[in-house]
Amino acid sequence: MRPWRYAVLPLLVVLPLFAADKDAKLEVKKLDTGGYLVLRAGQDKPIFTYHAPVDGRPFVHPILAPDGKGILTESSPDHHKHQTGLYVGFTRINGRDYFHNRGADYWKRTELTSAKVDSNQASWAASYDLLGKDKEPALAVTEQWRLADRGSSYVIDLDWSGKALTDIVWEKYDYGGLFLRMPWRQKSGGEAVNSDNKKNGACEGQKAKWVNVGMPIEGRDDWGNIAILDHKDNPTHPTLWRVDGQLGVGPARSRAGEWKLPKGEVVRFRYRFLVQTGKVDEEKIEAAWKDWVK
Repeated sequence: MRPWRYAVLPLLVVLPLFAADKDAKLEVKKLDTGGYLVLRAGQDKPIFTYHAPVDGRPFVHPILAPDGKGILTESSPDHHKHQTGLYVGFTRINGRDYFHNRGADYWKRTELTSAKVDSNQASWAASYDLLGKDKEPALAVTEQWRLADRGSSYVIDLDWSGKALTDIVWEKYDYGGLFLRMPWRQKSGGEAVNSDNKKNGACEGQKAKWVNVGMPIEGRDDWGNIAILDHKDNPTHPTLWRVDGQLGVGPARSRAGEWKLPKGEVVRFRYRFLVQTGKVDEEKIEAAWKDWVK
């Protein structure tokens, strides 16, 4: 790794509002293939798995429901094989598609930091080169992740930055960037709701501060929910959103039009995820968003 090429940002501080009880403990184990398993102390089943392959797109899967009953993400479903749980993959960067292509011709890991654990919180970072048509690095990205276990819920933060190693153009496209795939089934359905109380297809292509996706989850009697919060300092906030027919959801910066990043400049996106089960409480999500961005 050549450190001067990367925009490494300090790990964010978890607000006291999101701390679990004082006895909560997390452990982290490294994956042989690259990445980390996050576990509760004394338990064998990970609550959160981050995959960071050397030659492939990083992603999160599975996310275990906070009470241990059911998996809230899905990787490579039949209807969208390229979608892998929770990940960042832009659709058109200098004509290259990092959303549908996740292999060695597009991605190369340059660094994976050691994970840090502080009671109920775990954090780490991974850096990747996004390769251009000539297979030379075009955009150097860093993902900084942090998970806080509150017992009955999780709060997950992603701080994503990209430094242009050449002049970069994002073409206008309806989706691409951060994306979440939950285990949607046609027979059981589900619901997306945004900060303007629009639901499902009415959320598609609309601006919002946050979107919550909830649906029945195998192995439990109620729903699993993941809310994605868009930070007020992100480009074009409140962002436009992709909400597809199977409730795959993600903020879509490029939907607003073409945008550019000259060589040497950095772009940054911050997101927060609220992971919980049961009936969604839109007022609590809104309050959590306001507390996060204040």
